[in-house]
Amino acid sequence: MANTSVLRDSIKQQLLGLIRQGELEVGKTINLAALSRSTGISVTPIREALSQLEHARIIKAVPNRGFVVARLTLEEAKNIVETISQLEVMAVEASTFNQEEVEGLKSLQAQMMHADSISEGLDKRFKFHNHLIQNCSNKVLLQILQDLKLRFHFYEFDFIKEDSFFQKMGVQTHAIVEAIEEDNIPTAALILKMHWMSVLEHMESQMNVKNG
Repeated sequence: MANTSVLRDSIKQQLLGLIRQGELEVGKTINLAALSRSTGISVTPIREALSQLEHARIIKAVPNRGFVVARLTLEEAKNIVETISQLEVMAVEASTFNQEEVEGLKSLQAQMMHADSISEGLDKRFKFHNHLIQNCSNKVLLQILQDLKLRFHFYEFDFIKEDSFFQKMGVQTHAIVEAIEEDNIPTAALILKMHWMSVLEHMESQMNVKNG
């Protein structure tokens, strides 16, 4: 059971990497046999990994075709960000932070801003937000957030390419950490909500340009 879980998680990370790199194209059927041959992993853990990614709405199961990479839509982006915003604020408000955890947030925020590329910075941002809510005791809430943010992470890779906007995100996350360090959780929650709304506004404008 443990080995199967390790294999499933391994192939899931490989699949995510292939999607980010564009090697698994949106709408194109994923060939399970080819993946099995190229990775040396049997079809069963690959299918389990795809099922997990389907649950996160990254992969879509299509009758008579199998699994395909799901398309991105503006409506879904809005729904996901609005939900993430509300749930992450709830998680922060239900959390406590000691100095070690604050230092961890500072470190991740600094890594995000000093990354060699926006792509690497977005990976650090993902880790920052996970660290931000790790002390929330509501595990159901955390699992829902994990799935939603995994899906939304791909929107960010597609539509956050401007260094100026990435820097703006960094200013906002820095302000969140400062408020937490001052034990001002209401202010941290407010900035966090504004942060997600600014992300949504930016991506909405970018998607309108792309689709227009």
